[in-house]
Amino acid sequence: MISDDGSAFEPVPSRDLSMLLAIMAALRTPGTGCAWDIAQSFETIAPYTLEEAYEVADAIARGDLDDLRDELGDLLLQVVFHARMAEERGAFDFGGVVEAITAKLIRRHPHVFGNARDLAPAEVKRLWDDIKAAEKRERAAHHGSKPASILDGVPAALPSLTRADKLTRKAAKVGFEWPDIQGVTAKIEEELAEVREAAALGDKAEIAEEVGDLLFTVANLARHLDVDPEAALAAANRKFERRFRAVEQALAAVGRSPEQSELEEMDRLWDEAKAAERGGGPQPD
Repeated sequence: MISDDGSAFEPVPSRDLSMLLAIMAALRTPGTGCAWDIAQSFETIAPYTLEEAYEVADAIARGDLDDLRDELGDLLLQVVFHARMAEERGAFDFGGVVEAITAKLIRRHPHVFGNARDLAPAEVKRLWDDIKAAEKRERAAHHGSKPASILDGVPAALPSLTRADKLTRKAAKVGFEWPDIQGVTAKIEEELAEVREAAALGDKAEIAEEVGDLLFTVANLARHLDVDPEAALAAANRKFERRFRAVEQALAAVGRSPEQSELEEMDRLWDEAKAAERGGGPQPD
């Protein structure tokens, strides 16, 4: 195989990062590389980057460390892929990525690598926020503009619940916030009533808007309770899947499928699966 500098090399599994970089360069080399890899761009690879990050999180949630090793490799490949495309444009290379993150870690941890020693956790958090704010001002000055909003910097591509959490955290820092949880729960009740009203009218656009408002407020409630809304919903999804599969298995044991069963029976089997998870065994209807 020929590398991007014209020299021959033999790709082999390796713990050496330079081998991964060389393989990526070879895959992107016109004429001798992979047609699919060569055709990609930042925009086409970005969805895969997000997907790989989710697969890392999934491996962690399942407690599968062997799978986590593989998924982290897939995620690292995404970083290498983006860095290679940037290098081809003369923007930066993988070394630049490493230099940027090491500089940031050193800069943001003066309590470890500098003189700001023996700080309490709350003081570390305040210091971190101050450093990040200074970095934003520096970037704005470098680009010749000022941030248009305190909400700047929350990526639009984040999952919506996570983005809602981050947006409201930023707003809360300047006092745009309910003083207590009662204000949030009251807002949830208000939004739920508006969903019911929109549903009664049958206006799909209005229904979608009101459901969105309800979800946004629920994300706010999660923040008030110091709960990650994305992680909480992911756990609820896993729980639903686990219990519904138990219903399917119970029905299959008597030769039926959900399509061949009544809702009342599936509800009973659901309750049995729920009780079994909690260690209580089947409970009477």
